[in-house]
Amino acid sequence: MTSTTSAITFDDFMKVDVRTGTVLRVEDFPQARTPAYKMWIDFGDDIGERKTSAQITKHYTPDTLVGRQVLAVVNFPPRQIGKFMSEVLVLGVPDEAGDVVLLRPDLVVAKGARLY
Repeated sequence: MTSTTSAITFDDFMKVDVRTGTVLRVEDFPQARTPAYKMWIDFGDDIGERKTSAQITKHYTPDTLVGRQVLAVVNFPPRQIGKFMSEVLVLGVPDEAGDVVLLRPDLVVAKGARLY
């Protein structure tokens, strides 16, 4: 554990609802301050389709994102980003340059599968 993190309980971890979803549609988001895409993601029957924006233009194009499975936090409250309402937070980690690399399952899994 680094000095910037503090210990949490398992119950704390379980409050964060991370699910798999499949990217259905991607559009450029020219109104964003930092280059970004608008994304629509299918999380299966229980959660449905949700939208988000993501600053992932360095490594991804709309064509490479559609059909890709991603991991996202689905239980954050919606957040207004310009005129766009983001409903989930897609997860990624920075590469050496600080650009986002998306997290995804190694194998295809069911839409809406929960991280544990």
